Amino acid sequence: MRRLSGLDAGFLSLETPTTPMTIGSLSILDPATDSGRLDVDRLRAFLRSRLESAPVLCRRLSRVPFDLWRPYWTEVAPADVDLEYHVEKTVLPKPGGWREISQLVAWELSRPLERERPLWQLLFVEGLDSVPEVAVGAVAIISRVHHAAVDGVSGAEILGALSDAGGRPPVRARVAPGGVRVNAREGGVVEVIRRLGRDVAGAPAEVSRTIGRSLLGFGGGALHLAKQEIGRQVTSTASTRASSISFMAPRTRLNRPVTARRSWAPALFRLDLIKAIKAARDATVNDVVLAICAGALREWLKARDDLPQEPLVAMVPVSVRSDTQRSTGGNLVSAMLISLATDEPDPLQRLSKIRAAARSSKVTHQAVGARTLVDAAQLVPFALSGLGVRLYSRLHMAERHRPLFNLVITNVPGPPVSLSVAGASMLFHVAAAPVFDGLGLILPIFSYAGTLSVGVTADHDVMPDATEFADRLTMAFEELESSALSGGDGE
Repeated sequence: MRRLSGLDAGFLSLETPTTPMTIGSLSILDPATDSGRLDVDRLRAFLRSRLESAPVLCRRLSRVPFDLWRPYWTEVAPADVDLEYHVEKTVLPKPGGWREISQLVAWELSRPLERERPLWQLLFVEGLDSVPEVAVGAVAIISRVHHAAVDGVSGAEILGALSDAGGRPPVRARVAPGGVRVNAREGGVVEVIRRLGRDVAGAPAEVSRTIGRSLLGFGGGALHLAKQEIGRQVTSTASTRASSISFMAPRTRLNRPVTARRSWAPALFRLDLIKAIKAARDATVNDVVLAICAGALREWLKARDDLPQEPLVAMVPVSVRSDTQRSTGGNLVSAMLISLATDEPDPLQRLSKIRAAARSSKVTHQAVGARTLVDAAQLVPFALSGLGVRLYSRLHMAERHRPLFNLVITNVPGPPVSLSVAGASMLFHVAAAPVFDGLGLILPIFSYAGTLSVGVTADHDVMPDATEFADRLTMAFEELESSALSGGDGE
């Protein structure tokens, strides 16, 4: 049993009836295997053999009475995980194409997970008969895991743990630091109160250490940035000034209260072409991805007469997970704010400005300290954070102020080689992520086996047809590719 971190508990607090805090994915597989066709029973049996490799799937919440303290994770014995519940089956409506599977993913993202069980579920889907990129009869797996249990990086590691791993036997994952493998019965009220007493006794020292780390992060960062600003004022240029942001984003239709209904659609790109643009323009893969997203946002908002004169700002999560923390699950992320230059009509100029903004934001992020956000989250009382989120939602506060950023764009590198699940080759893997009040769009990016995917995830009222936005992403990519690889300088 171990206590949730402040950041993990924060994702529990963010969950309301209209905001399920679920990280999801769509995997499309060729069901043919050496031992027959993959079906839901084979999938359950395979998962049973792999649960030891993914302890995140064997944890359930144990709440503290009256939510006076952050909840605990209680580890459930793999044999006690009810796979009849956690792995369900359905058949896709005809004609069984991208639109039907996208609508099913959107529906799954609209449903909260039951907190009394381990916080994950899979849906085995048959009937993919009209997806052009795959043969008739392909199957899909739609996954949902609560954001309190995983971030994007640890979610990708779970994917690797549950794959066939090239025929190698699964490696038993380490138990998280501070955690012990216990029987589910030990997560009862008596055990929680006993553990709570021990943690509360040590709370003053923990809070003192956390405050110290946070003050060092903010204080040292502020000193560094002050020196940097003095130097910039002496030797500033127009391009450098253009790359900075005011940390107050413009209002758009993306930044409003959300409903309980979701919209989702995939956009797929060849990773080698993304890397060709990167090499031609002295950028990073992330710069190119941000530029593609910015181009789609610009055109989507223009079509609705809602493009602000100021550039949109994206929050870009940054993993601070070390090699020794790869099996711990949970969330170990910081964040950068990056201007998307959506006020710039030229795609190459837009990429250049995003590249400069990203480099500037990295300097700021390094100065403040990558773990400052993680440390500061430890100081927020769990009960008060939940109350604050509920009040924010009920009072429609998202309509009353300008946002700090307009959307989240999160880029997680996945495995460069093809995986298989229970002998079935995985053809595509596309991510999904939660939205919440004031942030009606999130763009999770995932690279897998030479394909880079964007899982456009939006509130249905903000973006009723995510497929339209996915199409605009494709058009923005084609425009950027044509300009970047044609030899024009664009500078």
